[in-house]
Amino acid sequence: MVGVPSPPTTPSAAPRPAVLEAVLERVTYANEDTGYTVARVATEKGGADLLTVVGALLGAQVGESLRLTGRWRSHPKYGRQFEVESYTTVLPATVQGIRRYLGSGMIKGIGPVMADRMVGHFGTDILRVIEEEPGRLVEVPGLGPKRTKRIGEAWEEQKAIKEVMVFLQGVGVSTSLAVRIYKQYGDASVGTVRREPYRLAADVWGIGFKTADTIAQAVGIPHDSPERIKAGLQYTLSEAADDGHCFLPEPNLVTAAEKILGVPRELIVPALEELARDEGVVRERVPGPGDDAAAIPAVYLVPFHRAERSLARGLRELLDAPSDRLGAFADVDWDRALPWLKERTGQALAPEQEDAVKLALTSKVAVLTGGPGCGKSFTVRSVVELAAAKKAKIVLVAPTGRAAKRLAELTGHEAATVHRLLQLQPGGDAKFDQDSPLDADLVVVDESSMVDLILANKLVKAIPRGAHLLLVGDVDQLPSVGAGEVLADLLAAEAVPRVRLTKIFRQAQRSGIVVNAHRVNSGEHPQTRGFPDFFLFPCEEQDEAAELTVDVVARRIPRRFGLDPRRDVQVLAPMHRGAAGAGGLNTLLQEALTPHDEARPERRYGGRVFRVGDKVTQLRNNYDKGEAGVFNGTVGVVTSVSLEEQTLTVLTDEDESVGYAFDELDELAHAYAITIHRSQGSEYPAVVIPLTTGAWMMLRRNLLYTGITRAKKLVVLVGSRRALAAAVRTAGAGRRHTALSHRLAP
Repeated sequence: MVGVPSPPTTPSAAPRPAVLEAVLERVTYANEDTGYTVARVATEKGGADLLTVVGALLGAQVGESLRLTGRWRSHPKYGRQFEVESYTTVLPATVQGIRRYLGSGMIKGIGPVMADRMVGHFGTDILRVIEEEPGRLVEVPGLGPKRTKRIGEAWEEQKAIKEVMVFLQGVGVSTSLAVRIYKQYGDASVGTVRREPYRLAADVWGIGFKTADTIAQAVGIPHDSPERIKAGLQYTLSEAADDGHCFLPEPNLVTAAEKILGVPRELIVPALEELARDEGVVRERVPGPGDDAAAIPAVYLVPFHRAERSLARGLRELLDAPSDRLGAFADVDWDRALPWLKERTGQALAPEQEDAVKLALTSKVAVLTGGPGCGKSFTVRSVVELAAAKKAKIVLVAPTGRAAKRLAELTGHEAATVHRLLQLQPGGDAKFDQDSPLDADLVVVDESSMVDLILANKLVKAIPRGAHLLLVGDVDQLPSVGAGEVLADLLAAEAVPRVRLTKIFRQAQRSGIVVNAHRVNSGEHPQTRGFPDFFLFPCEEQDEAAELTVDVVARRIPRRFGLDPRRDVQVLAPMHRGAAGAGGLNTLLQEALTPHDEARPERRYGGRVFRVGDKVTQLRNNYDKGEAGVFNGTVGVVTSVSLEEQTLTVLTDEDESVGYAFDELDELAHAYAITIHRSQGSEYPAVVIPLTTGAWMMLRRNLLYTGITRAKKLVVLVGSRRALAAAVRTAGAGRRHTALSHRLAP
């Protein structure tokens, strides 16, 4: 990061810690991975001049009065600064400090205007009045009993949270996590953290085993405690699920857990047996990879074992159902039906497209796969046209809002996301399931390569037996972000009928996006000259690639193609970290496209600052938000920030306004740049892909192929020719540990 002072080296004779009391005026840089923060503070002694403080300040809010403990340093470039080792918040004492503190959005119900009125009425006594005589707040013009009560409750909650924070800071937990722990356990927070720290990993989103383990060690739980080892085993399986695996072979699990826990396997094996007895995991022998491989002992987390067995059973029941809701197509005269279809659509089907249409309408489960330009979309439209002609009840779904919109435009029929179709309830249960199935004769799932095991199971449960299921997707793209490899497993299962489209249509051969996607998929270098929709801007260094990416997005593409840099252009990075990773690029792109404006409110949370106009994405499934939940990967734009109500509003790409309390902002991240993994199922007018050797471990063929195929009109590669060559020549990471195709065998 240009212009950010790096942490100075510590001399051998460290001076005695100093204490600095100051008001946090602004944060100029915050790294949410390390917690390192650069901020400017005001002190009474400092007059109008602001001082620079550096260190772990994540969680502190602008306007707060802080007691900072640390040391004065002299940075060779940035001069005198205070290096923070720890901090606590204190109540301000001056009228100006109190006004800034109350108006900063810290206390729900008080914004800058009301803070002025309250301080104007009570002066420096206002904080004592809120604490001891909150009923007197009705004396302030505009404050009625209802709002006064809210302010009093918010003040008490802040006090309680700060007490938890003081304890948790002592055991190495950040302030943002302390807020979440308090929201989960309330007054029982400190007791739970002391006695059952490993519960936090299961109960509190954002706290994993490593954080819980740090707390456990701080409160004195032994390193070789059976509870620690069992929690570590579940964490190891959870990490594997994050990498896409439904299970781990037992030897792999024990070896990985041994490294994570730092205890001998003699302690791990009995803990695993006890965990299996207590139904914390499931052990089962499944076939190994390859036709002649011996069975391997697999260990599953319970939800993935249940989902895999349930999905296999549901698919077999669909395949074997005695009734057929599209029975009219069993004896249809295709010599008459296909010419009628050509009249309707104005285009004839190629032979392999005809096969796919017939298969979808006569087989109760079918898979349609193929690359860009091979006619998947027209084939789907043809299936829908014929089914509609027979008055079939058609349900069209896709994993993301963008993909659902595209499917609706393509077919002329309404389409929904899988989550909205199933009407998932708080907790994740679906309104529609085997007991309350959908009213559907044909269900078409587009972009099915990104449907993970858990979601596929929920969907298949809801399809009535006798209905047809058509799964459409490109199996050469990256598999789902969630665990499983459903599309690839179905293609590997002999019981499931499938068609793979391979012919690239003539009009598609003029597109650099289509041609180069197929070249990359075949291990050939893309042609970066001669196409009006595919470009390479070469540069070698990561910092240079980051700056060039911002220039391409913010200036060059809008100037040359007239595209809106926020709405129409998406940066897709191979990884999150690094100068040219999604995290660093989001900071640079935000400053270029949505810079700080004194006239507009903004809210900092951890290492991020949210402004009106920001492009953001949801980081986890939240079934309690919106009409039918807001899900991991949902993208939107920030439309308002209210310091008084402590809320931020996002308009999602499904045209729904969703509110977030300030303490929920850990669910959002900026989305000017996202990883290629997170882009699955979406399509953008223009895609910019930074490729640098800093992302060396992630550079794989299917990653680059997926990124290229997300673009409709334009692809711009920015970065190193060496990195591009590495991505093209490196095959995918290999199959995931799944047993779905085995469970589908007759």
